[in-house]
Amino acid sequence: MRGNAHPARAAEIPDKLYFRIGEVARLCEVPAYVLRFWESEFPQLKPNKGGTGQRLYRRRDVEMALRVKRLLYDEGYTIPGARQVFKSELKQKEPQLPLPGAGLIEPRQIQGLRRELEAIAAMLSRPVGKPPAKPGIHPIHPPRRTASRSAVPPQIPFDGAPDPEASVD
Repeated sequence: MRGNAHPARAAEIPDKLYFRIGEVARLCEVPAYVLRFWESEFPQLKPNKGGTGQRLYRRRDVEMALRVKRLLYDEGYTIPGARQVFKSELKQKEPQLPLPGAGLIEPRQIQGLRRELEAIAAMLSRPVGKPPAKPGIHPIHPPRRTASRSAVPPQIPFDGAPDPEASVD
């Protein structure tokens, strides 16, 4: 810590579930508009909004507001500097978990997988050959259908003479 800053004492914060912005402003000794500005600058400071739209700060939000005030006013950080402090603390808190299965695969298995992947990449990089063409069929387009759907084409008189099978009334 820089300067003669003191951490926020839990005894200063009343034992309540929710705090209104005016109460938090009094606890932090800053105007309410400063708290609203800090909310826009620090994503960690995110109070709930009640049914009436009023901000409802939880205890951890109040502690965060006090911490922001201490960093900015007492320790002399700029807003980007204070943001950086929170980011670095977050990185320190997050445990580094090993990748699932890390250390369980032997180098020979990795080499075998690499060879398989290289073989697949080689197959995919080859040009595609033309399929054998059938006469009258275009290799890309499907064969065209005729206009008539019946299997037997209609019989048309050949010489223009009347059809002897047709009955005339």
